[in-house]
Amino acid sequence: MGDLPLNGVLRLDKWLWYARFMKSRSKATKFCQSSRFCVNSLIVAKAHFLIKKNDVLTFSIDNNIKIIKILNLGVRRGPAPEAQALYEDLSPSISINKEDLKFQAVIGKREIGSGRPTKDQRRATDKLIAKDEQWH
Repeated sequence: MGDLPLNGVLRLDKWLWYARFMKSRSKATKFCQSSRFCVNSLIVAKAHFLIKKNDVLTFSIDNNIKIIKILNLGVRRGPAPEAQALYEDLSPSISINKEDLKFQAVIGKREIGSGRPTKDQRRATDKLIAKDEQWH
């Protein structure tokens, strides 16, 4: 098969590597096998799944949902501008303020280095969790 796309199709893991979504082909293969991929609304769990032009990929990387339309298949892993020409990013742009994240409280989260909770602190946390479960 070589590096040239056969009949206008290419393996999914190879295309992800060409488009520079993954640093290595083996990482792309493992990512494809994790069943976190949708190609045209079809869940894919195989790295050898064949893709073609105008397919739409949906997947998540680093808590970001990516929606990608394939424009070209490519024949090699080239420089970044060449890789960016292989796809169109259709992902919604979500802007998150770091200040907004500061105020989100997580029950039971403790400061690093503060040690184990005391008996009194543990009972208070258990009481909070019990009240929360009461409303669900």
